[in-house]
Amino acid sequence: MLNALIRWARAAATRRSRAIVGALESERGQGTVEYVGLILLVSMLMVALVAAMKGFHTSEGQDLAQLIVEKIKAAVNALTFH
Repeated sequence: MLNALIRWARAAATRRSRAIVGALESERGQGTVEYVGLILLVSMLMVALVAAMKGFHTSEGQDLAQLIVEKIKAAVNALTFH
């Protein structure tokens, strides 16, 4: 009886550990993580650019901001979903 319980516990632990290892080795969701990382990188670059241009009191900052907004609008308008 005790041996059967030990065999059952060992088999259950083996199944559980294989399931955990399989889940960790899986690449599901990897594309989502990459897209989120790319979006965060671009966002940080934009914030850094705005912070750097804040010190300038010329119209160059406004021209650059307007150009960035126009490019973003053009890119969004170019997207098509199927």
